[in-house]
Amino acid sequence: MNIDFCEKYDMFPKEGIVLCAVSGGKDSMYLLENLRELAPLYGFEVRCAHFDHRLRGAESDRDREFVKAYCKERGIPCHVGSADVAAYADENGLGTEEAARKLRYEFLEKTADEIGAKRIATAHTADDNAETLIMNLIRGSGLKGLCGIPPVRGKIIRPMLQITGAEVLEYLEDKGIPHVEDTTNEKDEYTRNRLRHRVITELRGVNQSFDENLIRCISLLREDEEYLSGLARKFIDTEYNENSLSASRLAALPKPISARVLRLIVPSGLSEKHIEAVRALAAGDEKHARIDVPGLRVIRDYDRLIFGASEYYKIEKRELIPGMATELPEAGLEITCELINNCKEIHNSFNILFFKSDSICGKIFVKSRSDGEKIRLAGRNCTKSLKKLFSEAKLNGEGKELVPVFYDDKGPIAVRGLGVAERCSPETGDNVIKVTVKSADGMIR
Repeated sequence: MNIDFCEKYDMFPKEGIVLCAVSGGKDSMYLLENLRELAPLYGFEVRCAHFDHRLRGAESDRDREFVKAYCKERGIPCHVGSADVAAYADENGLGTEEAARKLRYEFLEKTADEIGAKRIATAHTADDNAETLIMNLIRGSGLKGLCGIPPVRGKIIRPMLQITGAEVLEYLEDKGIPHVEDTTNEKDEYTRNRLRHRVITELRGVNQSFDENLIRCISLLREDEEYLSGLARKFIDTEYNENSLSASRLAALPKPISARVLRLIVPSGLSEKHIEAVRALAAGDEKHARIDVPGLRVIRDYDRLIFGASEYYKIEKRELIPGMATELPEAGLEITCELINNCKEIHNSFNILFFKSDSICGKIFVKSRSDGEKIRLAGRNCTKSLKKLFSEAKLNGEGKELVPVFYDDKGPIAVRGLGVAERCSPETGDNVIKVTVKSADGMIR
């Protein structure tokens, strides 16, 4: 493990508990053993956390029992959690990977709070970082996305970001440390696996120093990002008071700094289009003007930009027309709608919804929810009010007002992130209407 890298980001506490996330795979076993070696030097205690996703039947049971037995033999306290990830994904309109990650981190955070752990260590490697960088590059991310996986996020630390998979295997073999294999890692159904098996393998063939060079590249990019973000935070500390700042001083900043300032003030939903709009407002000649960004109104009053709104904004009612894009500027979203005859693959997700064409009554339109509306979501076997569904999903305030709800002339037919109405749910081979929700910059999130 690269100790200089870990100490640069203050990963290891001088005392207390470090909770190590252990799946039983090679990377997490490397992490567990390295933390055990380092614990006496730093004075912390290592505990293990294993989360059973219940996705792989007997293989999941094998992994759980392997980790428990390994920890018991070595006197390592082991905390085990589990959840039906597949059911949770269906109920919440999420992809399996997204649902698994959400539930896993909820378990880790909850366990850390219960035992008073100061850090949560996860076994993300340089290989994982390479995959993340390439995925973000494909999506058109900026510098922050190209920095890959952050070394530290709150309590979570990633001490292995400069360790390759080859180094992990060499260590395990030298120490005689066992591990278990997740057979799904060999399947190319997931984007990460395809990148790992095809793209990165080719890149290593082109340059044998690929891993070393990528680690250096990400390190340099992260230094640049940290410097630029530091300048943005310094500007906010000195200029941002009572939800406002000087328009002329913001306009005078280089775009890389002003963009970061705006993303720190409005931490979610800002696209490049929104940033340019606020920058134009700051640089313009109008003494009184305003624009709306997701969930927030920005007002110019002489030389002050005021960030805030007295009320929550709602999505106005708009018709969805097949073949056309519909913008929802209030929520920073764009919706596309298309007709597909004899659809062979139907995969509803957080942002992609399929409706059986024959089930739609009249036209499809989208807006914010209204009081008293109810929906019977596919797979839930019950009818609930939108108010109750939003409450169960912990959507409050502006969050619930900016969630797109889809309707036909009979009533609600879907809620973004929650699912499609039972009466409109299609089967393979049906003629369908596919609705895709994207952020205003064109990315599906």
